[in-house]
Amino acid sequence: MEKRLTRTDLMLALGFIFLLIVAVGAFFYGVKIGTERTEARFESGGETAAVRQVSANAYQQQDLVSFYHTVFLPYREFITEWTTAKQKWLSDPTADRSASLKELAKSANQKYDAAKVAYIPPVSPLLQDAQVAYLKSLKLFATGFEAKASEANEGPATALLNALASDAYYTQALEQGLSAQENYYESMLRWAATVDPDIDAESELDTMVDLARWQTLPLVRRNLLTAEFLADQRELSDYMPHDLTARIDAFIASGQAGKMKLKSMGAVGELLTQTDAVRDGDFLQLKNRFYGGQLLPQLPFFFPDK
Repeated sequence: MEKRLTRTDLMLALGFIFLLIVAVGAFFYGVKIGTERTEARFESGGETAAVRQVSANAYQQQDLVSFYHTVFLPYREFITEWTTAKQKWLSDPTADRSASLKELAKSANQKYDAAKVAYIPPVSPLLQDAQVAYLKSLKLFATGFEAKASEANEGPATALLNALASDAYYTQALEQGLSAQENYYESMLRWAATVDPDIDAESELDTMVDLARWQTLPLVRRNLLTAEFLADQRELSDYMPHDLTARIDAFIASGQAGKMKLKSMGAVGELLTQTDAVRDGDFLQLKNRFYGGQLLPQLPFFFPDK
């Protein structure tokens, strides 16, 4: 005869089944949470690795060298043409300044076309900004020179140069070119920081830095400060920021800064630029004397044999 389950037995059986369902549910819920957390850690690690990879790939030396040849060099070739033209105007009253300005405008447009096709990797935004600013500068020079060409032969050369100095196109062209130069030199500092962890690319300094502090800075940092100084002074010439750096260091080494009671890098820089004491090539002339152990990217204006 079949035995019936009592109410107590039935309750115990139902309770057991309920506990079993809860246990299985808890197990699978735990698996789900664990999996999600593991995936989250993996994805976080992947993002970190990606960020590190981007950081590692930013401001590589080959990018600095490529920028030099494809963007910087065409721009500097134009600036050299412009500097030569100004010198000719001042030394030869019969020079055809109108034709010269038209040729300079044509050259600026040609350099623009050459530099705009250069590819700059997006992991190096300072180089991208420098390219854009150099291109803007060339376009502004071209537009300004074309506008002044028709009246360029009226009056002496100094009148034309003064008119250009106050021209909106010309002044904006200077600002853009100097901004680009500053970005390029900051890119060199950031490259150096990836090579030598003791080089700090983040701390901010200005051109009022005292001379004792200046002399402790790595060369790439000093060069950035002179680039910033030239931008502040709106000084775009045939010499480069590192030429001014070398001339400042030579001036300090000579004892003249102390005798003249000049306290800051900016004060020395102002004296040297105002007295026309800086020349293209000063850095190379003084390189072995001052910078034998300094870290620099292998760029032609630092290493002409490269």
